[in-house]
Amino acid sequence: MITVSNRDHPASLSRAVLVGLNLGNEDMEETEKSLDELERLLQTAGGECAVKVTQTKEHPDPRTCVGAGKVAEIAYWCGTLEADLVVFDTELSPAQIRNVEDAIGNDVRVIDRSMLILDIFALHAVTGEGKLQVELAQLKYTAPRLVGRGAEMSRLGGGIGTRGPGESKLESDRRHMKRRIAALEAELENLDRTRRTMRAARDRSGAPKVAIVGYTNAGKSTLLNLLTDAGILAADQLFATLDPTTRKLTLPDGSAVLLTDTVGFIRKLPHHLIHAFRSTLDEVVYADVLLLVVDASDPEYRAQLETTERLLEELGAADKPVLYVFNKCDLGADASFRAIGTYAEKRRTVSVSAKTGQGIPMLLDQLQELLHNGKRRVVFRIPNAEAGALNLLYKNAVVETVDYGAEAIAVTATVDAKTHGMLRRFDPEWKEPRDE
Repeated sequence: MITVSNRDHPASLSRAVLVGLNLGNEDMEETEKSLDELERLLQTAGGECAVKVTQTKEHPDPRTCVGAGKVAEIAYWCGTLEADLVVFDTELSPAQIRNVEDAIGNDVRVIDRSMLILDIFALHAVTGEGKLQVELAQLKYTAPRLVGRGAEMSRLGGGIGTRGPGESKLESDRRHMKRRIAALEAELENLDRTRRTMRAARDRSGAPKVAIVGYTNAGKSTLLNLLTDAGILAADQLFATLDPTTRKLTLPDGSAVLLTDTVGFIRKLPHHLIHAFRSTLDEVVYADVLLLVVDASDPEYRAQLETTERLLEELGAADKPVLYVFNKCDLGADASFRAIGTYAEKRRTVSVSAKTGQGIPMLLDQLQELLHNGKRRVVFRIPNAEAGALNLLYKNAVVETVDYGAEAIAVTATVDAKTHGMLRRFDPEWKEPRDE
């Protein structure tokens, strides 16, 4: 299948041929949807799709992934449509990249989906840690692909005619990359220790931790901005947010939670990216509750939801309490919201618009109920002589305020039934049940 773009394009934009591979047992519709998502990734990176090409094969071709005939077709489109880039929607080996580039010629670059995502990450990394994580992921992905990437490297081989200065340059580049990878890993480990210290401090504060998760561009950052005035970038782009942002949120009952925005998920998210951003994604693992944001206006929301849930399982966060937030209800996604009714039968859900504020009061009520399920907010009065009970509250409850008085300590805390039972003698509202 071939889809040609008829749009005029600025000369400054990279024109790309997008290539999808459909294996014999796969649904062609899914292949086309994945290619559509690849086009959005390309647009986010600042490029434009010239044509989409798909190939159906039982197995990927070991030399070129899609076969010599399809590569010739790709070369034709590159020449006809003045494309300078080819993006495969599947991961390529170093040899496949080299072979396809050699066959197309004319200095056309060949990359795969993972390389494109890495390029977007590099574009959107803001903080020092984010930039280090992106560089590490790029180096780990690029290092094995040094062979054959450009004539200036010369190509390694065996036998007469393949030795020379190019070989030493390649080996030098490899050694440099290994040293840089080791340095980045050491620097990120130091930053991770700092992050763990900050996380421990947040733990001592007693405030519950809530992580906003979901597919990229579902509206997570917009939701955080609406709830907390965080002021972070919220753009209609894939992977607009890479660095986690934590803000305090006060719930309707006056209790406080720590709300953290996280990097979005996507189909075929490379595992080396998950590894590089592990310290960032740990915010999800250590959260008490997840707000799973879904773009209900997107026809692909169910597939995106399944991708998010699968990645949460890979991260070890599948057992967390989850509030499903179906966002963008202001866009009138009637069919999607009718489907939500069926989906919500087994899950806790709420429909909102992070743009207009519609449904936000219900979201806060649902979040509060989920956090305090089986718990209640109590003001304890602990005599100074029994101040040790305060440690029990810090350990087992969410302590909001502590006021030291001349005779007693007034502590406002959210406790479960067991903790309240242990300290109920300090609850002025509690009355001993009387036998009738």
